[in-house]
Amino acid sequence: MDKRNWIELSQDADTGIESIRAHFQGHAYDPHWHDSFLVGVTEQGVQQFNCRRVRHLSTPGKVFMLEPGEIHDGHAPTEEGFTYSMLYLDPHWLERELHGLFEHAPANSQPGFADTLSQEPGLATAVYQAFHVLHEGDLRIVRQSAIDTLLGSLTCHLDWRKRRAFDPRLPLVAQVARDYLHAHVYEDIGLDDLAQACGVDRFRLTRAFKAAFGLAPHAYLIQLRLAKARQLLARGESPAQVASALGFSDQSHMGRWFRRAYQLTPADYRKRCSNLPD
Repeated sequence: MDKRNWIELSQDADTGIESIRAHFQGHAYDPHWHDSFLVGVTEQGVQQFNCRRVRHLSTPGKVFMLEPGEIHDGHAPTEEGFTYSMLYLDPHWLERELHGLFEHAPANSQPGFADTLSQEPGLATAVYQAFHVLHEGDLRIVRQSAIDTLLGSLTCHLDWRKRRAFDPRLPLVAQVARDYLHAHVYEDIGLDDLAQACGVDRFRLTRAFKAAFGLAPHAYLIQLRLAKARQLLARGESPAQVASALGFSDQSHMGRWFRRAYQLTPADYRKRCSNLPD
């Protein structure tokens, strides 16, 4: 990592929520996605990122909210760089908690963020407070109270969407290809294999996939494997074991992609999440 940049990361043992505070100058992240809901607040500087086909500028006090699978990048357009605090919320945990708040949530529905950025001061305060008590490992009752306050503040920024097998906004071939990649994430998949499973040639498949998800199929598969790698590393599995299980050619190959996406080495991420030695 560039010496001007830094990351602090911890994980709450009770909820699995990851808290990250980071500072970047210049290029921060390549396009990537997470399998968690991301809720964070910009502390300092200008945080520029592309998401939902829009270029966003988050300045101090603004809250940014990303759903699982939403592709985004990161860049500092000013010399001073930017600093942010962010929480990674597990989708199953969040949906369970939200259903407790929304007793009359629509049947067969799932939560999503209505907007990517918010300037609401109350929400920013709730994010700050939840971040600090989780990041610093405060008393359990204090952490739980801060989380409840955050969830309550988020309710005005959520919408409930009908749970569908397929998204009518996206080409069917792209969705079939995505489902195939998820089902075969541990395998050495070829583009021809993917095209055959979708019933189209690989050129049409690649065009449709990039139009739908903003990444080529091979780049999406790498991001999918990196998301799986985070889960396995957080459980304490070694980087070598994880690289082998996920089909990377070796540990260094996984490490290069991991650093590009998260600005941390797999070993460092494992240590911070599991408290195990390298």
